[in-house]
Amino acid sequence: MDRELYTMTITCPNCGENVQILIDAEDDGDTYIEDCQVCCSPINITVTIDEREQLMVQAHSDDEVW
Repeated sequence: MDRELYTMTITCPNCGENVQILIDAEDDGDTYIEDCQVCCSPINITVTIDEREQLMVQAHSDDEVW
């Protein structure tokens, strides 16, 4: 996968609003925290690339078990 930034829409696990985030494909396997643009709560974001080389993003709140 080429090094590019991708705009993805996720649902904030804290407030339920859809927010757009920028994802770098080089972040495969990384987990980081980004604040929600609506409620300002932290979102734990995990980036992975599946076997078909599709970028996948999972978003969790601090109190979710994942």
